[in-house]
Amino acid sequence: MNGYLIAVFSAFFVVIAFGYWLDFLNLSHLKKHGTVIPPEFEGHIDQNLLSKTRDYNVENTNFSFISSVFNNVIFLFFLFILLNIYNSWIVSLNLSFIFSGLVFFLLITYGETIISIPFSLYSTFKIENKYGFNTMTPKLWISDTMKSLIISTILMSLLISVALFLIQKSPDLWWLWVWCFFLVFGIFMMYISPYVIEPLFHKFSPIDDKELENGIQLLMEKVGLKVSRVFKVDASKRTKHTNAYFTGIGKVKRIVLYDTLLEKMDKEEILAVLAHEAGHWKKKHLFKHLVATEVIAFILLYAAYQLLQSEFLIEIFNIDKSSFFAKVVLLGFIGSIISVPFSPISHYFSRKHENEADKYSYDLTGNSESMISALVKLSKDNLSNLHPHPLYSLFHYSHPPVLERIRRIKELARGNRR
Repeated sequence: MNGYLIAVFSAFFVVIAFGYWLDFLNLSHLKKHGTVIPPEFEGHIDQNLLSKTRDYNVENTNFSFISSVFNNVIFLFFLFILLNIYNSWIVSLNLSFIFSGLVFFLLITYGETIISIPFSLYSTFKIENKYGFNTMTPKLWISDTMKSLIISTILMSLLISVALFLIQKSPDLWWLWVWCFFLVFGIFMMYISPYVIEPLFHKFSPIDDKELENGIQLLMEKVGLKVSRVFKVDASKRTKHTNAYFTGIGKVKRIVLYDTLLEKMDKEEILAVLAHEAGHWKKKHLFKHLVATEVIAFILLYAAYQLLQSEFLIEIFNIDKSSFFAKVVLLGFIGSIISVPFSPISHYFSRKHENEADKYSYDLTGNSESMISALVKLSKDNLSNLHPHPLYSLFHYSHPPVLERIRRIKELARGNRR
């Protein structure tokens, strides 16, 4: 084993060990503080529910650890044993560049899907069932899985084919053309997904509460948003978790509310949640995220172009037959290691945006109690961890911990009264 390979292998294990240590740290913190009812939740949660919340998070963490260890072992076996054999087989088929790439990446995707099936089944029908979340039938699970596989095959085939076509036609500037294509494709999918893909899985219908719909329309008019429709989605066919979201680009939005959310929240709480989502649009968080993502993608694609020009990766991993596709897999592996130290930066800005959206919701509605009540209900209904370890949330939380959010909103209200 050469020095470079030892360094890469060592870095991978450091990253994996650090991730497991964070999980252990968070579990220990939860077991120590998980039975303490925070003042913000007094009267809303009892010891039985708090114990259930702790158990749910502990069981999910333990299950994630087992599945992660299994997946990492399989991945390393593929990377250091099977990749060389698999790559040589693809090369020996003497297919065209584009068709070789399709076969190479689609077969890997199908393999990953097959491996993930037992874990998905256990998570859905064992853990989620145990804690009262799952409402999905085996028939619906099979239907969703098959639809997802067909859709991902179509989209991946399109992406891979066009990207490889651009690489073949423009060997020196493909990184630029591929970046442009991915950008346009991503925006296109943001437009059509709510109308073409999502209805394949869910049934959308206008909300029955006209008073709530009018309240939402008036609230969005204050923000400067035009709401095309307000829909409820039959999320209860699959889960009892609650959620709400916006779709659409620009000033015209489509608001979707889980039917589970409509059942558990009152009008003012729903308006507070939607005011928070409107805050993301008003503060241009989605646009900033898109720009940041595309700038990073631009840099990474250029760096990938430079690295893929050489045989450096092939030599490090002792691949017998050089191929563009094997280089991409190896580059993705190294990239996944390098990206880990940057995750706190990404999550920092995400949490900052959430705090700004919370403030906007309060400024728009002037109603701190409804937003706090909504956050309490969301945490309670989803059995969210009320006591995450600070270091764990630094690396894993895109939203501030719920107690931190509630205390910030209360401080905003106190400051306004003063």
